[in-house]
Order: sequence, then structure tokens, then C-alpha cells
Amino acid sequence: MVLDWLEALKVLIIGIVEGITEWLPISSTGHMLLVDEVLHLNGSDSFKETFFVVIQLGAILAVVVLFWKKMWPFQKPGPGRPLIKPDLLQIWLKVALACVPGAIAAVLLDDLVEARLTTPTVIALALVFYGVAFLIVETWNKKRTPRIRTMEQIDWKTAFAIGLFQVLSIVPGTSRSGSTIIGALLLGVSRVAAAEFTFFMAVPVMFGLSFLKLLKFGFHFTGGELGILLLGMVVAFLVSLAVIRFLMSYIRKHDFKAFGWYRIVLGLVLLIYFLVLK
Repeated sequence: MVLDWLEALKVLIIGIVEGITEWLPISSTGHMLLVDEVLHLNGSDSFKETFFVVIQLGAILAVVVLFWKKMWPFQKPGPGRPLIKPDLLQIWLKVALACVPGAIAAVLLDDLVEARLTTPTVIALALVFYGVAFLIVETWNKKRTPRIRTMEQIDWKTAFAIGLFQVLSIVPGTSRSGSTIIGALLLGVSRVAAAEFTFFMAVPVMFGLSFLKLLKFGFHFTGGELGILLLGMVVAFLVSLAVIRFLMSYIRKHDFKAFGWYRIVLGLVLLIYFLVLK
């Protein structure tokens, strides 16, 4: 595979889509697969499956850069200052617990999902279903006061329950951030705390999924395939830097209903296109 200017343009577009949609609760994988329906990125099916996961590492690195001080658990030891920050260590242990259900689901069901559920129709239905879910949950939440306002207040039971909700995201079109945020809101977590916990969970989840995909593909990349991966990751990283800042500012003043309506409209348009017009 040769990375010519046309393929580079396709990767640039997909990287922009990934950078925008990875952190908004509207399904990055679903959007990238749908964009590929139009652009038709060259390469084998196995490479494209790997690409659509590994490209997300660029977006994950943006989170690490922006939240480095909040995520890095080590500090210079001294009198009364242990090497590892106790509060942050506890947060990471809770994140690890929350990741267990999703990791088990990914190992057991990944092949089934790729074979049966990675279709435009399934993606469209998932977009609509969880769009409606966001509207219902946010309407219900208007009458409630969050019992957990900061990420540090998330207890072990709540962390594990959030992880169970993330299992839903194994279906393309659901959105990892969307499923965990909906779950967290239902459990009484504030929007900001839910988003931050989602960011923390995304780091080990995406590194783990990328490793599994690379292991399955076999690390046998051509020069063109390696160029595609690197270009996609760089673009996703740069776009994610801006999108994450926007999202954290947005949710401090607004709810997630706008994203719910977007999902519904996009899902219905896609259903009409793929089931009626195509």
C-alpha cells in the first residue's frame, strides 16, 4: 500500500472525525466506520479494523497531555510526602476496577461484534437508541441533585457500576464516553465528574484495545500502512486537544441533550439512506 495524496487526504478527514467524536458522546468508531463507507480507505479488512482502534491512541495522548498533573500519581518524596500520591492512587485503582467488565467483554465478544454488529444499520440504531437515552436521563436529572460532585468522591461500588455500563459500548455506534457518562449520571455523578472519570478510564482501555488489535494483526505493517497509522494518530491528537477543552467548558453550563438530538437526527438519516435510498 502506497500512501499517496488521496489516501493521505482520507486519513486526514478520518483523523479529524476521530479527534472530534472520541470525547463527545456520539461514538467515534461509529462515525469513522460511516466515513469509511463514503471514503473507502484502501487496505485489507484486518488492517482497517486495526487502524480504527489504534488511531484512537492519538486522542488518548491528548488527554494525557492535558490532564498530566491530575493523572500522574508520582511525586518527589520527602518528609510527609510519599512517592505515590495516596488519593490519586486510589482513583487509579477504582479506574482499574471499572475497566474489568469492559476488558472481559472485549476479549470474549470482539470477534462476534466484528462479524455480526459492525454494520451501518446497527450503528444507526445505536445512535438513535442512546440519543433517546440521553434525553430521558437529562430530563430526569433536572429533578435530582448529584450525590457525587467530584471524581475523588466516586466510591468503589459506583466505579464498578460505571464499568458495567461501559460494556454497552462494545456495540459500534454506542460510544464509550456516552455509555459511561449515561451510567454515571444515572448513578448520581455530576457531569464534570462523569466526564473526568471517563477520561481516566479511556487511557487504559484504549491502550489495552490497541495492544490486542496490534497483537491480532501481527505488527506486519507496510510502509504505507505505518504512514496511515501515524498520520491518523497525529491528526486525532491535535484535534482532540481543542475538543477536550471545549467539552469541559461546555458541560459546566449545559447538559448533554444537544448530543442526544444530534445522535437521533444522524441515526435516522443513516437509516433512511442505508435501508431506503441505497
